[in-house]
Amino acid sequence: MSLTRKQFDILEKIIDSETTLTQREIEKLTGYSLGTINRIIKELSDMELVEGAQITQKGQAAMEPYRVKRAVFIAAGFGSRMVPITLNTPKPLVRVKGTRIIDHLIDACLEAGIEEIYIVRGYLAEQFDQLLYKYPMIRFLENPIYNEANNISSALVAGSLLSNSYVFEADLLISNPAIVTRYHYTSDFLAIKKDRTDDWCFEVRNNVITEEKVGGQGDNIFQMVGISYWNEEDGMKLAKDIADVYSEPGGKERYWEQVPLVYRKENYAVEVRECREDDIIEIDTFNELKQIDPAYNT
Repeated sequence: MSLTRKQFDILEKIIDSETTLTQREIEKLTGYSLGTINRIIKELSDMELVEGAQITQKGQAAMEPYRVKRAVFIAAGFGSRMVPITLNTPKPLVRVKGTRIIDHLIDACLEAGIEEIYIVRGYLAEQFDQLLYKYPMIRFLENPIYNEANNISSALVAGSLLSNSYVFEADLLISNPAIVTRYHYTSDFLAIKKDRTDDWCFEVRNNVITEEKVGGQGDNIFQMVGISYWNEEDGMKLAKDIADVYSEPGGKERYWEQVPLVYRKENYAVEVRECREDDIIEIDTFNELKQIDPAYNT
């Protein structure tokens, strides 16, 4: 059963709530007017997806096609800008105030009910085995060419696992686990609304990414965050398109997200899912790490 966007949005709020929501609470959570919510609730009731303000078994079944099935972590790189700490430790395993960077991301996935977790590893690969003590469900994917290709090689290794899947840059320090959600209506990229940025960013029209670039300003600019979700259809296309782009001249030098956003963007309509500045902390350099965790100053 296909849901409209508004039907999905309201069902998602109902299914994720631990209490029965009032229509005013749904209004606050979705931004839809009370009139719209009343109309959609009636539609959902007529479809037997809700009863009152509670989701039915039929409603839960209708949400299943939108459920995130797995998470893939891109974690094969060296992390050169974090030298010297990454000389002996892969960046995702660096501890910040006592906790490994990647642990926050994995915990957010588990909290959202995502237990099928893959880590694409390369540099100091054996060190990732330590994660198995805390997270025995993790499965590893080996990237043997991480040192001669960009991160497109890690996405190539993941292949069809990109369907119904989150894709995480494994070195993001997440401070708000709620941004990792168990349901997605369509493929999307997490991003922060900006008036101006010198970082990697998206130009967006009608909430769909139209261009990826470095630096931009204006009303339609969103700074890229390395967390995305790919639905089943897009994930299957992505596996094929990544392989095709990788095999082209210069393909090994591409970033994997350039495949759906630049080199094969005609095949996709990837939305932006907005988050706040303080939801994620990107630690790019050793000096930034020392500012966040003074223990590294000693």
